[in-house]
Amino acid sequence: MIRIYGETALGLAWVIALAASLAVLFIGEVLGQTPCLLCWFQRAFMFPLAIVLGLGLWWRDDRVGRYGIALAIGGAAVALWHLGLYFGVIPERIQPCTATGPSCTDDNQLVLGVPIPLMALAAFAAIAALSALSLKDKHA
Repeated sequence: MIRIYGETALGLAWVIALAASLAVLFIGEVLGQTPCLLCWFQRAFMFPLAIVLGLGLWWRDDRVGRYGIALAIGGAAVALWHLGLYFGVIPERIQPCTATGPSCTDDNQLVLGVPIPLMALAAFAAIAALSALSLKDKHA
C-alpha cells in the first residue's frame, strides 16, 4: 500500500484547494451563478487554503499542514451545516444573497448530480486528512 506523507501530501492538499477555488470561481464568474450566503462562508475558508498551502510548499515549510487542518475543519463545519440544510435535516430555509438570488436547495446547485455542499465537504475532508499526513514523519 502506498503511503503519502510530507511534501507529497501537502502538494495533493494544495491541488485540491486550488481546483476547488477555481471551480467555484468558474461557477460564480463564468456561469454567473451567484453563491448563497453559506457558499460565501465556505469560500472564506477555501480560498486561503489554496494560498497558505501553496506558500507552504513554495517556502518548504513542513509545518504548514497545521494551518491547512484548521482552515479545512472550519470549512468542513460550514459545509456540513450547508449539507444538512440542503437535505432538509436542518429545518431552515437557505437564504439567497438577494431576493432573486439562488438557493442551494434547488437543482442549480448540482454538478453531475452531486450537490455543491457535498463536494465542498469532501474537498475539505480530503484537505484536512492530507494536511495531517503532511505533518507525519516519513519514517514513523
